[in-house]
Order: sequence, then structure tokens, then C-alpha cells
Amino acid sequence: MQSGNTIEFAQAARSLAREAQRLGLVGPSYRCPPRIVGVDRSLRRHAGRVVVSVKLRGRPWAAVLADMVEGVIVANRLAPPQADRLRADLWQVLGFEATPARTRVA
Repeated sequence: MQSGNTIEFAQAARSLAREAQRLGLVGPSYRCPPRIVGVDRSLRRHAGRVVVSVKLRGRPWAAVLADMVEGVIVANRLAPPQADRLRADLWQVLGFEATPARTRVA
């Protein structure tokens, strides 16, 4: 699994924040690394703003992106099913397509 760099991190952050704002949600800011030692992701709220901090080094790029997507969900305090729909939308914004559900044949 490849790891991302800070340029890819910045591009993903802009895309996720822009999509959240387009949907009328809080588009968080992103930074790296988290201030808390030993965590992969943290979230800080201050004066109506939300900052999602994500650890990049030593992690698969997919894990970093997953933390960034979850940051939008948590920043907006979403619960299923709205959280599930937004999560799928955000993955598409990042260039990932959902796999079709398998149907069982009797």
C-alpha cells in the first residue's frame, strides 16, 4: 500500500472540505501530525471551527484518507444513515468507486 505525501494530503483536504461545504456541512481544516503523541487522528473544536489532525508518517495512504473522511463525519456529528451516505460521497470525491453489492442467487 503506498503512502501519501503532504501535497496529496493538501489536495485531499481541499477536496473533502469543499464537498462538505457544498453540502451545507462544516468543512474542517486539516493538519498533520496530531499534537497528541501516539494517536493517528485527533479533532479539535474552537470558536466554531474544527481542525482534524492526521498522522501521515508510517501509515498506508488508505488509512490516512479514511481518517480524513471520518474527520468530516465526526466534525458534523453525523449518525447513520446520513453518515453512511456522506462517507460514500466523500470516497467518490477522492476518486474511489463503491463496489456493487452482490446478490445471492438461490
